[in-house]
Formats: sequence, structure tokens, C-alpha cells
Amino acid sequence: MQVIYLRHPYRPEQIPDGPVVLAMGFFDGVHIGHQTVIERARKLANERGVKLAVLTYTHHPSIVYKTSVDSFRYLSTFDRKLELLDQLGVDIVYGISFTSQLSAVAPQEFVDDYMVGLHAVAVVAGFDHTYGKKAIAGMAQLPTYAKGRFDVVEVKQVAIDQAKDSSTRIRQLIDDGQLAQANELLGYTYQTTGIIVHGEARGRTLGYPTANVDPTASERVPGIGIYAVWLQIGQQWYPGMASIGRNETFGEHRPVTIEINLLDFNQEVYGEEVKVAWGAYLRGQVKFDGADALVRQLDQDAADTRAFMAKHIQGPVEHLSMTQ
Repeated sequence: MQVIYLRHPYRPEQIPDGPVVLAMGFFDGVHIGHQTVIERARKLANERGVKLAVLTYTHHPSIVYKTSVDSFRYLSTFDRKLELLDQLGVDIVYGISFTSQLSAVAPQEFVDDYMVGLHAVAVVAGFDHTYGKKAIAGMAQLPTYAKGRFDVVEVKQVAIDQAKDSSTRIRQLIDDGQLAQANELLGYTYQTTGIIVHGEARGRTLGYPTANVDPTASERVPGIGIYAVWLQIGQQWYPGMASIGRNETFGEHRPVTIEINLLDFNQEVYGEEVKVAWGAYLRGQVKFDGADALVRQLDQDAADTRAFMAKHIQGPVEHLSMTQ
């Protein structure tokens, strides 16, 4: 897959020759709704014998406009997005840097530069895709701007359980710890990344040593709770149970940490860059009367995690597939 980074105004020589079917969207998470858009574009590209290109952004447009100090947290960083798009058979990805200059581009100029200019013979996007102000730059207006130079294909809303399948809904599900529902809408097991760092080593004294994961700041971490997870170290996935919380059993006002006890694992892994695949929510955080009560609950958590893993012996769903 060829990745081409564009900054407005781009240089025409950056664009490869040859027609493409162009799928457009921010595609945070590359969830099943996004996959439907790309599948439609892939089928059309195959029919026409041209390459499939994706036009997306390297960072979320809200970052340009935000006034809050809170950082936007992605379902998929740009690197993760590229990994998922590659799995879907995309030939070219155009990663555009969303800047003040780009935000000032009028809809007709955007169409001329970023659709016609990328040699699109057809443009495919979701029903709610915009390329400027929503009132004047939505899918309904695109045929007018296209002026017959390319076909416009609008992919209708995808629904599961009568709810809109969107990145916004998935973000809320992850915040609420509802991983089963989020993973269903994603079409794969949600992942985050991080580095294993030293913690307080209290888990060792309880018989449950943990790998403490310092998460990537721009990624969305599930809400406070106990989870069945897989941890990837190198190329190997290991099952375990994760605690996201403040460990209030051992004191008040503690920082939120991610601690993962790996089942049947006994290696030193400090400094490892890892992936966490979030399988299922087990329970909420509880403040226990003491260490003995905590250990009894950890024993139950381990049993619940093993039961979950027995039903998912194939490990996390990592790869997307698409009907060609």
C-alpha cells in the first residue's frame, strides 16, 4: 500500500498517474460502517480495473478548532488506521494534514483539488461525509460540484440493534467499558498500545504480579474497571486480566493506572512496547477492606478470565476481511 502525505496546497507531482476510485472519510477506528464504504469502493475499483485510493486526515479536524486543553483520543491513531486500511486491500492512502489553510478551502476548490486532482473516476463516501461546512458541502451537493467529471456513490447509514454505527457511539461504549458492544461495531477486537513500566510491585506480594502499561496518550483507553484482555509482546499474544483504576484499597486519590496480570506467565518485560486487545468487561472497581478480600476477588477475576479465554481460544480478532 502506497502512503502519500499531503499538505495544502500540495504539489501535483505528488499524485500518481492513473484513475482511481476514491473513498473519503476520517475513518477513526475503521469500524464496520467505514468498512462498508471501503468495500463498496473496492468493488467499484475492481469493476473498472483501477486502483482503490482513500482520502483521509492525519489528525482530527477538531484539534484545529478546539479551545479545551483536553486532547482528542483516537480509536485508531494514523499508523493504526493505515494498518487497518492495508488489511482492507487499499492501494493508495492520501493522508492530508488538516490545517487552517485547508479549512478555508471552498467546497468547489476542494472537489477540484482533492477529487478531480487525485484522478477520481468515482468518489465513495458515507451519507454524512462533509468536505466543508455541512450545509453546502455534503454528499447531496457533491454531484453539482463534480460537474459530471466523476461518479458520486453515497453509502447509506449502517445500523446494528437500531443504533447508528458511528465512531462517536463506539467512543462512548469504550468510555463506559462496554467492550463487547464496541468490538461488535468495530468488527475486530479494540486495541491500544503502550510501554511496560515499573509500578509499585504490590501485585507480586498478593500472588498476582502485573505488567504496568503506560498508554499512548492519544489513544482512547476504556473506562475504570476489570477486563479480560490479551497483551502482545513481540509477535505473541498472552491472555490476562487488566485493571484500570486507582487501587483505592491501598489509599485515596491515587492516579489511574493500567495493570495487567498475565495468566501462567513469568517473565521480566519492562520497557517492552506492547499492544493490549480489550476482550470483555468483567466488573467495576471495588474498594476492599484489605488485602485478603482483594485476593479472593482476584481469584474470582482469574477464573472469569479463564472462562472467557476458553470461549475465545483463537485469541483477539486482529484482522479485517472484505469480500473482493
